[in-house]
Amino acid sequence: MGRRDNGNGRKRNSAVTNGYHKHINNNNHHHHHHGKSNGYEPPIRNGKTHFPSRTSKQNGHQSAIWTNYISLVFGFALAVYLGYRNACYINNLHENRLWFSNIKEVEREISFRTEAGFYYSFYKQLVFAPSITEGLHGLTHDNDTENWRTINALERFNIYQEVVLAIIYKSLSFIQKSYPPIFFYIYSVFALHGLYLVALYCTAWMLSGSWLAGVLASAFYVFNKEDTTRVDYTIPLRESFALPMLFTQMAFITYYLRPNITVIRQRVSLAFILLSSFLFVLFWQFAQFVFLLQAMALYGSASLQMVPTHKVVRLLLLQAISILAVCLLQFFNKMLLGSLVFSFIAAALLDLQLQGNRPSPGGILTRFIKLLVHVVLVLFLMVLINMSIKFAIGLEADQHIFKFLTAKFGIANIRDFDALMYQCNGAFGFLPIDTIWRLNWRLVFPLYSVVIVGLLAALATAVYQNWSNQAALARAKKDDDATPPPPDASDSAHLLSERPELAYLAIQSVFLACLAVAIQRLKYLWLPHVCVLAAFGICDYRTWRALLTRLGFKSETGVQIARHVATLIVLAVFLTISLPRVYAELEELREFYDPDTVELMNWIREQTPKAAVFSGSMQLLAGVKLCTGRKLTNHPHYEDKELRERTLQLYQYYGRQPPNEVYDIHKAMGTDYIILEDSICYARAAAPGCRLPDLIDITNGHVYNGAKAEELKLLVEAKVGRFCDIIKRQTPEYMRYFHLIFHNKTFRVYKVL
Repeated sequence: MGRRDNGNGRKRNSAVTNGYHKHINNNNHHHHHHGKSNGYEPPIRNGKTHFPSRTSKQNGHQSAIWTNYISLVFGFALAVYLGYRNACYINNLHENRLWFSNIKEVEREISFRTEAGFYYSFYKQLVFAPSITEGLHGLTHDNDTENWRTINALERFNIYQEVVLAIIYKSLSFIQKSYPPIFFYIYSVFALHGLYLVALYCTAWMLSGSWLAGVLASAFYVFNKEDTTRVDYTIPLRESFALPMLFTQMAFITYYLRPNITVIRQRVSLAFILLSSFLFVLFWQFAQFVFLLQAMALYGSASLQMVPTHKVVRLLLLQAISILAVCLLQFFNKMLLGSLVFSFIAAALLDLQLQGNRPSPGGILTRFIKLLVHVVLVLFLMVLINMSIKFAIGLEADQHIFKFLTAKFGIANIRDFDALMYQCNGAFGFLPIDTIWRLNWRLVFPLYSVVIVGLLAALATAVYQNWSNQAALARAKKDDDATPPPPDASDSAHLLSERPELAYLAIQSVFLACLAVAIQRLKYLWLPHVCVLAAFGICDYRTWRALLTRLGFKSETGVQIARHVATLIVLAVFLTISLPRVYAELEELREFYDPDTVELMNWIREQTPKAAVFSGSMQLLAGVKLCTGRKLTNHPHYEDKELRERTLQLYQYYGRQPPNEVYDIHKAMGTDYIILEDSICYARAAAPGCRLPDLIDITNGHVYNGAKAEELKLLVEAKVGRFCDIIKRQTPEYMRYFHLIFHNKTFRVYKVL
């Protein structure tokens, strides 16, 4: 990075050699070969031949080296400092929101809502196990997470990060003396997000040639945190561990794709790409879908001949190796083998092998049609390979994802509980327009829009130039009498020939933008890209050089001044807009307050047997597992077909079912206690048919509140009232099966008799 930043300085210094030095070099060279002078004789002083001193040139070269070195060291030091400050900033926000350091331990644990608490519970379980060996055995032979079903938690859930952190905590006594387990955990996550910022900073630095672009990208990311991250309030989520690995990988891919880097640097880059890719897949069950878009972007870059095919092949192989390695670590996880990305990699590698490196005959239209044929072929092969693998290994666990996608985009009218539940979750809706307006006001999106349009235009121009050059070469080879093509008509002579990483990042950014627009929750994958490319666009050396050259300014110093001043102006304006809001947020002090949940957890821990089995909403049961260690019937990790079917059966207490049927279901599951939540039973619908009770009614074929006229033909009136409501009356019909033993303003707990 430092080399690119000051490479022009070195070139400038080597070019500023006066004619006197050149004359000496030329004459010395000539005299060496011909043994005679060509008219120049060095002066003689004090009887000795005197050659002019070269000290000034050597000093200039040494000065450039030291300037390079200082810039590089300072840039990296600044990156580390900004990463550290970002970790502290996240910690301050978390502390201010919850007063985390002062509340009780049970309140800290309850603050990890839904699946966040579920994942943290495995860390807690291993930390408090008698030994690491016993703790690991408990994870691989887990009888508590799903009652009457022994599971391997390391296979089913992406919890290796919890295992590693727990082992570190148990192994190092000085950490135990310095931090309680929960603080070591959250500080580790915040530290990872310091690394995250360093990765974004370095990517912008490499692209633009200036670490000042890294500062701007960091500012864009940190001060747009409501759209770039949610780590400060969902700490244990899988993405909190995975996204730093993804963008570290992106930084090394950006470096690896640059032309003319040495073999050793390529190998080091590939090693770090493999490590970060492996950790990304290991940390997040949805990494496979992100890798699918990345693999498609790499394949597209190679097919358009913007990135060398051999580099793309290596990167695709590293993806495949990462997936296989995690599959082995997760005890042959079928979802990884049956993932679309694994099938796509196989299809893409086969197609790239078929394409080869030879220029194919034909004009631009012919080449475009051939490209489309190759793309369709790869997609067809992907589907064929994927179906074959799933059939061979008997994989059905990921069907709910495809049901949701087909329902979301209107491909099929699926009245499936799982698909409806995802559709009704706002996080899986389309990206709201207010996100774009917010980013517009804060300058990021306008800059990104200009940059991405410019990159796509440059990409289209480069593809056109490349195809035209190859067509000229093909014609020249075909016609022996034709004049040779111009010297620049080669595979490498196009607009992006020296910047292939930009072609890849542009394609990748477009794919991630489409994903974010379709599913709001995944904007956290796209918007860091937005921050990096926006900062790159305002500070890129080559862009400013081309622009000022067109305007008639060719001064190297002028180019450097213009791009850095422009970057500083944008940074100053952005900070002026953002800092008042940030300071106000830092001054806002709140405290965790959820007395009803605290009361429930304390009651369960004190008044129920340790072997008791609880049934309730998935989100609440994650807290029950974490805070009390009791057995569960279901939980929020939804990537298992049998668990999804079990959850639908258990949720019948929010439907219109007679008490005997609800009782039979829970007896079959071994349930001892049912926790009902009034916030679910009497919820107000954000959209028609989106309350949990409505979803149960629709799945059961019953008329729900707010059903449309055309839907009434497909639904029937239920013969009984809603279970969670009628049971409050404590009629004999219900009391013979269930007995109320605890209640407060939010929860009711019934013992299954």
